[in-house]
Amino acid sequence: MSLGRIGSLSTHSRKFEGFPFGSVMPYAADEQGRPIFFISSMAMHTQNLHQDSRASLLITQPESDGDPLGAARVTLLGTAGEVPAAEVRDLYLSRYENARYWQEYTDFAYQRLEVTGVYFIGGFGVMGWVAAEEYGAARPDPLAESGPGIIRHMNADHADALVLIARRFAGEEATEAAMTAVDRLGFHLRLKTSDRVHGRRVAFLREVRNPEAARAVLIEMVREARA
Repeated sequence: MSLGRIGSLSTHSRKFEGFPFGSVMPYAADEQGRPIFFISSMAMHTQNLHQDSRASLLITQPESDGDPLGAARVTLLGTAGEVPAAEVRDLYLSRYENARYWQEYTDFAYQRLEVTGVYFIGGFGVMGWVAAEEYGAARPDPLAESGPGIIRHMNADHADALVLIARRFAGEEATEAAMTAVDRLGFHLRLKTSDRVHGRRVAFLREVRNPEAARAVLIEMVREARA
C-alpha cells in the first residue's frame, strides 16, 4: 500500500442497484494504511458513495515482472467518508503535486476509507485475510522501496542461482525459478517443475533491514546451495 499509487475502487452502483461499479483511483495511504482519495462530487463513484459508503480498493504489486497472477495484491474493504482537508491535504499532495491546482474547486473533497477487512495475496498459494487491527498497526517493510530492484536484479542476472536456492532451501526440483516478492524475512519464488507452476516461500538465513544485508544473505545462500 505504501508503494502503490493507483488502485481500482469498487462502489455500489446507484443507477444499477446491486451491481459493483469499478473506477481507477489515485490514493495516498496514511500511517494506518487508510487510503485517502481526492474526488469530485460529480464523479459517479462519489455519487455511489453518498448513497452507500461501503467500498473496496484493489492494489496490485508494482513491477510484477509480467505475471500479474504471480504478483502480490491486496484488497481493502471498508466505508468511505469525507475528511477535513487540513488533516490529509499535505499527505495527498506529497504524492500528487498536480492535485494542488484543484484544491480551491468547491466540488472536490477528500475522502478516507476506514478499513474493515484486508485480503492479501502474496503470489501463488499465498493468501488470506488480515485483521483490520493488525493491518492498521503494521508498518512498511524496510525493503519495500528497494524490493523491486532486488527482484529485477535476481531474475535478470541470477535466475540459475534461484533454481539452486529452491532446491537447497525449499526442497523443490524446479527447472525455472523467479523471485516475485521480497521482504525483511525472506522471499517468494515462482517455480516451474515438470508438471506445474507454483509458488514457495523461502526464509532468509536471518532478518535483513537494508539492500546490502539482503545481498549478503543471498550470496551466502547461493554459496551454501552450490556446496
